[in-house]
Amino acid sequence: MKESKRVEDTIAEQAYLIMHKHINGYGRLFGGQLMQWIDSMAAIIGKRYAQTEVTTAAIDNLNFRGGAYLNDTVVLIGRVTYVGNTSIEVRVDTYVEALDETRKMINRAYIVMVAIDQNEQPVQVPRLIFETEAQKAEWAGGKRRYDLRKERRREGF
Repeated sequence: MKESKRVEDTIAEQAYLIMHKHINGYGRLFGGQLMQWIDSMAAIIGKRYAQTEVTTAAIDNLNFRGGAYLNDTVVLIGRVTYVGNTSIEVRVDTYVEALDETRKMINRAYIVMVAIDQNEQPVQVPRLIFETEAQKAEWAGGKRRYDLRKERRREGF
């Protein structure tokens, strides 16, 4: 069994400058581009956490709350929020950052990664240590999302 890890040790941050190639026909950040960045961040966090390869199993939630525009700085911050036996739930929050470094959230997503070995078979992941009330609440929410995903699979979704 791999050593348990703290939520705080799973946090990662990445910033992007929105350029013409990232803009859709409405002049806003293309949602597919943001989804790619989110998935990449979740994979990096998952690999670091599991210390093995991971694959995306589900995007459990993806809420667009606002737009980003040409020349905006977009910041993604991700962390592990819940783990099962072989799965890792990663929350990625996306912000537009102003010149004074204040941030406005524009997206929140929960991505489920599964740890895999060289033969692409699921492998056990470390336990998650949560230390704050907010982390405990996020864990409880992750457990509810996990149970709902299991129920949906039983229903054929």
